[in-house]
Amino acid sequence: MKLNELPIDEGIIDVLREHEISELYPPQAKALPHVLNGKNMVLSIPTASGKSLVAYIAIVHRLINEPGKALYVVPLKALAREKYEELKLFEKLGLKVGISTGDLDDSDPRLSRYDIIVCTSEKADSLLRHGVTWVDKVRVLVIDEVHLINDPSRGPTLEVIISRFKALNPKTQIIALSATIKNATDLSIWLDGKLIQSDWRPVPLREGVYFKHKVKYDDGKTVKIEGSEKKPLGRLVENSVMNSGQVLVFVNTRRSTVSVANNLASTIEKNLSNKDKENLEKLLTSMKKELSELTSVDKKLFLCIKKGVAFHNAGLSSIQRRIVEQGFKKRLIKCIVVTPTLAAGVNIPAQRVIIRDLWRYDTNFGMRPIPILEYKQQAGRAGRPRYDKHGEAIAIAKNEEQKEQIFDNYVLGDTEPIFSKLGSQTALRMHLLSAIATNFVDSEEGVYKFIDSTFYAHQSDTSALRDDIDATIEFLLENGFIECINDKYLSTLLGNRTSSLYIDPLSALQLKKALEKSCSKETPSLSFIHVVCSTPDVRSLYLRKGDFWVEEKAEQHAGDFLLEMPALSSEEYEWFLSDLKTALLIEDWIDEIPEDGIVSKYNVGPGDIHNIVEMAGWLLHAAREFARMYNFECVSDISDIMLRVQYGCKKELLNLVSLKGIGRIRARAIFNEGFKTIGDLRGVPIKRIAEIKTIGEEIAKSIKKQIGESDKGEDRDLSEFVVKK
Repeated sequence: MKLNELPIDEGIIDVLREHEISELYPPQAKALPHVLNGKNMVLSIPTASGKSLVAYIAIVHRLINEPGKALYVVPLKALAREKYEELKLFEKLGLKVGISTGDLDDSDPRLSRYDIIVCTSEKADSLLRHGVTWVDKVRVLVIDEVHLINDPSRGPTLEVIISRFKALNPKTQIIALSATIKNATDLSIWLDGKLIQSDWRPVPLREGVYFKHKVKYDDGKTVKIEGSEKKPLGRLVENSVMNSGQVLVFVNTRRSTVSVANNLASTIEKNLSNKDKENLEKLLTSMKKELSELTSVDKKLFLCIKKGVAFHNAGLSSIQRRIVEQGFKKRLIKCIVVTPTLAAGVNIPAQRVIIRDLWRYDTNFGMRPIPILEYKQQAGRAGRPRYDKHGEAIAIAKNEEQKEQIFDNYVLGDTEPIFSKLGSQTALRMHLLSAIATNFVDSEEGVYKFIDSTFYAHQSDTSALRDDIDATIEFLLENGFIECINDKYLSTLLGNRTSSLYIDPLSALQLKKALEKSCSKETPSLSFIHVVCSTPDVRSLYLRKGDFWVEEKAEQHAGDFLLEMPALSSEEYEWFLSDLKTALLIEDWIDEIPEDGIVSKYNVGPGDIHNIVEMAGWLLHAAREFARMYNFECVSDISDIMLRVQYGCKKELLNLVSLKGIGRIRARAIFNEGFKTIGDLRGVPIKRIAEIKTIGEEIAKSIKKQIGESDKGEDRDLSEFVVKK
């Protein structure tokens, strides 16, 4: 179907034509007439089949014809940025596009100025908790990757967002986007929407299984894979790169991403042209400029990228992941070895996807096969539009029997149905408190009615959940989060603050308990950090066999903890040590231990450090808010620790790191040159500041501009600013 055959504004067509879109894919052509008529929809089609464009056109068409707002909800921050950039293309039609993925204790008033808002599911839920006034103006709600309702951590939040919008604003059009799922009909019935389901792809995909240099494909063909490499993975990668293809290799652990990338490096390097090598050097140069601290992980990554391969896992920092993704999109990096997290992330297609590991370790059950849905998500990354005539997804078998099993179970298999995860105690605690705190429900009957509106109720008999619901309400009553007056539930100050802070009520109890214990100016920062690391909201580090030093630290600080230390023989003691290990990582971070030292000591990646730091920073913010209620004397101390965690520095640097572009490394360099505060930099020539290690002329100019002295101090004698040793 041609775009001009759709009943949409000519301006929309012009924007799309500017980006070489003049014709619709078959699933898009089938879906658009329904969404343009305002119908709810579940669009369940393969990766790269144009799901997002259907949502974009529906949003822009609706808002041009009916003033209001649209909310585009995604699971990941990186994905939010991608959708935001794409929707910005429509701003020339007079629509303003905004993005919000950050502070969950904030209604973000600036969002009222935007017509289209892109946010993560947690932020969308947070906005509902803060009672933003523009909710009733939302005309279109898009839920991207809706199959994540099946995910135990993210699923309940997604489900609650949809349920509350259905109740708060029944006229809101809901468009749910997903890769192919088995029970998409269930979702469409729950949403009272049209289901469009298709296997069509812009680049045809063939799936197969490799064994003994041959691939058995689902189209009935068996093809011999040429190459000099003897090992299956090496031969498949070599074969692709030799034919100007790019490869994604999926493995099941972070450690494997690094080791496999290293093993493949020499194979890929042999097939690089001089121009390729030159471009890769430029990519590395740009990467080094963005990194404030070089770690051992960076060095390993640099060595791989130099040879045309990279690894990608959750342990990488956001900068590392972004540069790897950009290098691959620009076709500079020929192969990325990844964990399955990329399959649900940003759009990075490859000519060939190789799935090495179809098994994954489960702490409860040992090695278990991955779900077919996960395999299909990975396979769906094969095929680059405009570059490939077809994409290939190839799993590797160890023997003939396994080849047939993989072929029957995965290649030819149907994906599993998805199920609500709202029935967990954690989900019920958080979302029932939120519903009461926002006056969405105010009685036992209202609570049951709310649950009855969810996908959980659509799939199950909610009577089976009644005992859990009652137990959750009892927990909230007993611990002072809500109260019942004349059979009406009311949220207390504790309940309201817990809900708006977007933390687990169990975390709130932990913080309250610690703060009510007397603390003084002598209370070490580790005491507060340990409390937040002990909450359910912070995922603690595992204890390793050689971590005896953590127990030594526990004994050393036994009198400092604001929470009671469990008995050495109890099961809780090991959890206590895991929490302490996490707290000690943060203490090393704020004591300015180099990032590489933390990576090595705790066996984590740079991305892990920043994730732990970000979550701890958020819980410290919550602790400060509760301190205002339960122990005001602690507010100042917690505020200082918050800032130190944010910047990763000692207290003496807090003044300097408040300058934009001055992180802990540059701040320490400036401090060591004798400039202890921002005030000490006043009147200092740019040239003198630029001479400080890690600063340079551009940063020096930025500093002077920030303190209002862009053109001052240049004629002063530099000798007076020499640090006296």
